[in-house]
Amino acid sequence: MSAISASTTETAIIYEGRWRRRFYPIIMHGVMLTAVFLVTFPLIYTLILSTQGTGLGSLRPGTAIVENYSDAWSRAQMDMLIRNTLIVALAVALGKIVLSIMGAYALIYFRVRGGMILLAVVMLTHLLPLPVRIVPTYDLLTDLGWVDTFKGLTIPFFASATGLLLFQQFFRTVPTDLADAARVDGAGPFRFLVSILIPVSRTNIGALFLIEFIYMWNQYLWPLIVANSARTRQVQIGIKQLVATDAVIEWGILTAGAITVIIPPLIVLLVLQRSLMSGLSASTEDF
Repeated sequence: MSAISASTTETAIIYEGRWRRRFYPIIMHGVMLTAVFLVTFPLIYTLILSTQGTGLGSLRPGTAIVENYSDAWSRAQMDMLIRNTLIVALAVALGKIVLSIMGAYALIYFRVRGGMILLAVVMLTHLLPLPVRIVPTYDLLTDLGWVDTFKGLTIPFFASATGLLLFQQFFRTVPTDLADAARVDGAGPFRFLVSILIPVSRTNIGALFLIEFIYMWNQYLWPLIVANSARTRQVQIGIKQLVATDAVIEWGILTAGAITVIIPPLIVLLVLQRSLMSGLSASTEDF
């Protein structure tokens, strides 16, 4: 009897192993595909709507794609909106990268007294979201005469606690022997930063650039307050021009404008996604 029960148990284990090898991957792939579909369905439906005319509710692509996109481009003056937003997003992303690298370099390689306390104070700024800082920042911009200017849209965002922490953690992983060898070879602090540290930090630079570029591209509240004219208007504000003043909303044109606005950050994401994953994974390993 014991031999029969052992044989039965062995057979059950074999069948269970075969079931797992055959059906478990199928089930997991089905779950993942369902999750991907649920996440991407709003974007897919928006893309379908951008090809349709006045009629809504169909999941079939329409034939008004050229008319919708051309109308959205001309009505919202999309070329000017994209140019303005590109200026702001690029300026903020590059400014944050430069200041973050310089701050982290000073904290790690110049042995700043009380540097960790300064870093903690900087990190505490994460507890102050943008709506809390709007009134004092806007008063400062008014005194400086920077309202409705690109300086007012960009300079208040140059400081970055996230970027400082990202590069500070990465610079800690760089061997100190590298700095000593550079000093022996006659390389000064600036030469060491430019020739050695920045090249080895390219994945972190790409990750921070991607995060800050998309963050500034999607900004709504601050441009709504500061950019008061068409000369500095951003895409998230200007796309409102596609909403008709009457009761009828032309959803095809509106969604065409929304898809157009998505394209630039999507291109940046596709180009720098590997840097994002590498930079974030490298920084999290240091905690």
